Amino acid sequence: MKTQRLLVVLTLVNLALLIFTLARTRPASAEVSPVLRGRALEIVDERGRVRASIGVLPAEAQEHETVLLRLITERGRPSVKIGASEQAAGLSLAGPSNTKDTYVILEAKGTASSLTLKNEDGRVQIVKP
Repeated sequence: MKTQRLLVVLTLVNLALLIFTLARTRPASAEVSPVLRGRALEIVDERGRVRASIGVLPAEAQEHETVLLRLITERGRPSVKIGASEQAAGLSLAGPSNTKDTYVILEAKGTASSLTLKNEDGRVQIVKP
């Protein structure tokens, strides 16, 4: 009989502790951080493959430090690139993964701008103002 009373008392104490703990917890709030900071960002798919990235390429790799955004196909081809540096900015759109020479490049470099269109058959058209 004493064992049964002890179990009942312990159960009531546990229940009181549970109620006290639940009463003290605040509901989860979705706090929004005002800024996300980092050196690079990669978006990956469910298989862990990088599908989009943004980063800063150091000046050693090219003439000037460049910020580059890449959107990548499921087969690993960077199909969209947007780049910006102090000297130039550009947008590149590449054809499907099974093409090598189909692309569009829109570029503003220094005081000049251009649009280059190239088809897989080798035809090129460059538009300059």
